[in-house]
This record gives sequence, C-alpha cells and structure tokens, in this order.
Amino acid sequence: MLASRFMPFRAALSPTVNEERPSLMLMWLEGRATLEMASLPLALPALLRYVPRGDGHPVLVLPGLLADDASTVPLRRFLSSRGYAVKGWGQGRNLGPRDGVIAQMQETLAQMHASEQRKVSIIGWSLGGVFARELARQAPELVRQVITLGSPLYGEPETSSNAWEVYKLVSGRTRVEGVRHDGAPPVPTTSIYTRMDGVVGWGCSVERQSELTDNIEINSATHTGLGVNPLVWYALGDRLAQPEDEWTHFQPKGFAKLLFPFTAPQR
Repeated sequence: MLASRFMPFRAALSPTVNEERPSLMLMWLEGRATLEMASLPLALPALLRYVPRGDGHPVLVLPGLLADDASTVPLRRFLSSRGYAVKGWGQGRNLGPRDGVIAQMQETLAQMHASEQRKVSIIGWSLGGVFARELARQAPELVRQVITLGSPLYGEPETSSNAWEVYKLVSGRTRVEGVRHDGAPPVPTTSIYTRMDGVVGWGCSVERQSELTDNIEINSATHTGLGVNPLVWYALGDRLAQPEDEWTHFQPKGFAKLLFPFTAPQR
C-alpha cells in the first residue's frame, strides 16, 4: 500500500541515475513552475547581492522545445544586469533541428564571437541544451563553456521523455539526428537538473563526471520552471563569473551550501 502510494516518485527517489520517463503525476505537477516565477521578485534582492558581476563576455541562450526567445527574457535580462553581452537564438519557436536551424545557430555563434572577440558561453534549456552541446562539439574554439538546463543528454527518448511524441510531431523526425550521447563536448560543461522534472527523466540530464564536467541538482524544481528558478540563476551566475581558463566545479558558499544537495549521483 505504502509503495503504491509513492510509486509516482519512485524514479525521482532513486539513489542511482534513473532514465525512466517521469510519471504522469510529475508531469501534472509541472504547473508549479508558476510558483518558481512568482518567487523571483522576492529572491531578486539576494540574487543581485550574492551573484557576482561578470566580465562582459558574450552569452547565447537557446530555448527549449516549442519555446521561443520570449521564454528566456527574464533570464537574459538578469544576466544582462550582471554585465554579460546576452543574446537569444533569434529563430522563433524551437521546433527541433529543421532544415537550416543548426546552420543558423552556428552562424549566430560565429557572429557573437567575432563581434566581441571573445569566446561565447552557451546556455541551453531542455532541447536547447542538446543543441548547445553540439555547437560546442563542432566549434570548441568559439565556446567558453556550456550550461544545460534539464536537457535530455542521455537515454532513449522513446522511453525517457514525456515530450517525445510532441518532438516527432513538430520536428517531422522520428529520431534525434546529429546528436551524440558519448559524452560532453571538449569544453567546460555543467548540467543543471531536477529530480522532480516532469518532462525529461532526470537521470538523462546527469553528465558524465570529468575534470571539465559538473552536475548541479536543484531541489523540487520543475522542468518548465528551470529558467525562472532563483537557485538556477544563482548557479548560472556562479558558473559564468569564473575567469576564462580557470573553470572549477560548483562549490556554493555561505548560506547557499544549504540550498543545494551535497552530492550528485554519478553516471
């Protein structure tokens, strides 16, 4: 009786990496994202105080499936306020890797690098994170670091994502093309994820551990709220503020130590 009661959260409570599709209950609970957004005004004074200002380097932000640049406006405005040269992907709604989409992202990345004469950090939300890793794999000389938010980096989409049927419908594809699951790109890479993800199996977002990769778990967050979650903004600010070529693993300081899990499961 007790086991069946908690069955919807079985995968989320797993002590090891679990790539199962999230339960229907977790998917319904994605509505909690409105609470994450509502908490931003309350958290903003602390974020502005504790998130360091950056060095002005360019940051490209890629939206998730079915989303467009409007979905990343709050995040991009916050990063701009921290001093970064932030840009959205500029391709309307993300409907997957349709013809010309990858080429346009490559051109945007090259233009940002040429304009600022500095390497670009790429933040990708969900499917945008999959794109971010591939951009960095193709042109590592242009990329400073990659940060993904709830992205399906590993696992089989047919059995690990509640968005698979939607992806097939809007992209016109029956498989994810041009994406490798054999590890992170050859640049510093951080995966930010939540065990309460109702769209992507949380284990699919856990990156393989190495000297250039890191995983940051956000307690009780939703997939659709990762881009407006105050703890995610804190983690992003920490990652982006690191001096170029001095990337280190995430080590929250002071009170922030109490807000993040102490250990992350390893792939």
